[in-house]
Amino acid sequence: MLFFTYWFPDHHRARIVSGFMLALPIAVALGAPLSTGLMELNGLWGLAGWKWMYLVEAIPTVLIGVVVLFYVTDRPAQAKWLNPDERAWLTSSIESERRRVETFHGITVLRSFWNPKVLLLALNYFGIVTASLGMLIFLPQIIKQLGFSNMQVGWVTMIPYLCASVSMLTWGWISDRMGERRWNLACASAVSCAGLILAGLTVGTYWSLAGMTIAAIGFYGSKGPFWAMPPMFVTGMTAAATIAWINSLGNLGGFFGPSIVGWVRELTGSFAGGLYALAGFALMAAIVAALWLHIPRHAVVSEAAPVPAE
Repeated sequence: MLFFTYWFPDHHRARIVSGFMLALPIAVALGAPLSTGLMELNGLWGLAGWKWMYLVEAIPTVLIGVVVLFYVTDRPAQAKWLNPDERAWLTSSIESERRRVETFHGITVLRSFWNPKVLLLALNYFGIVTASLGMLIFLPQIIKQLGFSNMQVGWVTMIPYLCASVSMLTWGWISDRMGERRWNLACASAVSCAGLILAGLTVGTYWSLAGMTIAAIGFYGSKGPFWAMPPMFVTGMTAAATIAWINSLGNLGGFFGPSIVGWVRELTGSFAGGLYALAGFALMAAIVAALWLHIPRHAVVSEAAPVPAE
């Protein structure tokens, strides 16, 4: 997220973040049947199925990481594949935005840890992560209740996340087109809440799959508007610390979401109560965004430097 602030002006960031994070729902969609298939290799060359899954899915990641380390350019000023006018324009646009943000906000690294907007962003993110990972971990089991085989579960699991991929790109584009973050984030959070409620009301039927698809559309639709918000009031090292802090607090939801669903499932024998609990966290995220996440955009499109002619 910090890297994108070095390369893309404010009015592009929601769609850029959405394009980058498109990897998440696609990975879930393709990974479900792929992982199921790899698990079927159990015993091949003396390796357990889960070991095959770890090896086959990890090796490409390591190789791509090495390529990125040497291939990706750190800053526009170092980009030899841009002409001098393009480098100058992009560098001046980003620098101009940075100065405006620092003039109006000027938050230091230490102050960012208890800044109200940072904590509210973390609370919103906590709600979304809790709800999304709580659903993700138990989605195969919920789908399994519909009578599918293991491989069919893998294929059906693709449906919510393929829809989420379209939502992520569309919502990021809309947010940039509108020049608005807060209400797009609130609406996406509300959509995820509605989807989880529908899934809870109809658990055990195909309508629950529709509800979880709607929830996934909201979860991933929120990514672009959300991650475009921190650079609106922090820059440089403060932005790095802020993004890390929001991630650290928000990703605690990765523990609470699945734990809550599992605990309610054991207590009641149904996933419905757990889905309602997750809906409560998504609703909390929507309320936080709607009521308190007003962050003025000082790096507006009209103030940006003109794009160099071809």
